[in-house]
Amino acid sequence: MRAPIGLFRARLGFLFGGRLLLLEHTGRGSGRPRYVVLETIARPSRDRVVIASGFGRQAQWFRNLVADPRCWVSIGSRNRVSAVARVLTLDESATVLDGYRHEHPTAYRKLGGLIEEATGSDIDHVPLVELTLRS
Repeated sequence: MRAPIGLFRARLGFLFGGRLLLLEHTGRGSGRPRYVVLETIARPSRDRVVIASGFGRQAQWFRNLVADPRCWVSIGSRNRVSAVARVLTLDESATVLDGYRHEHPTAYRKLGGLIEEATGSDIDHVPLVELTLRS
């Protein structure tokens, strides 16, 4: 998933139709910028996006956002928009995943299979993060 970073940096994120985003976050130890491309799970509004931490709370990007929720997001035609992250509650996560399961059943099964294979946990137990983009 490192290859799309160059496309986002070239302002070609619109090619992914809003399904993928580039998250720029700050390393909690180094203070240096870090980049990861992630799939969106939900997009409740133009300024709110939900992503899943497929590797759970051990994922570096997740740990970095918990340490410092300020970040930047490139999605669709929007490039490097300031954002703030918030870990969803269990109830909020269940609601979002239920919607994802109904709207994208094939993607839900594939993502669920990948998460289970990689972590031994199922998709319903991964932490979800809401990114609120600032206009």
